[in-house]
Amino acid sequence: MAGGGFCRLPNGTVVVALTLTRPCGGTGTGTGSGAPVRVLVHAANRARALTRLRNLGLRAVYLRGNDRPPTPDEITAVLHHPDGLLWRAAPQAGQELWHPIRALLGPAGHAGPARPAA
Repeated sequence: MAGGGFCRLPNGTVVVALTLTRPCGGTGTGTGSGAPVRVLVHAANRARALTRLRNLGLRAVYLRGNDRPPTPDEITAVLHHPDGLLWRAAPQAGQELWHPIRALLGPAGHAGPARPAA
């Protein structure tokens, strides 16, 4: 796994930042499959932040150490988003904005294979 880290906020919640490889099923803005993305998660604690990502289909998500914690700008971005779950290409290309997680996961809403219509 590339880099990741967390920051505990004064109210007791945490912001977790992870650099992951882009899921194969993702659609989006110019980055191809397998390209690294920076994902931000706001949650009550580190375990819940990772659980939020695993519930979206990103199964092999672990936070080992705190070598790349979120920057103040990243913390501000995730706190101002209603879902508290954002991503953008890593390393950042130009002035790319943060995207909601559903833009990374595609129309199925999770990182796994698309379900056939019933």
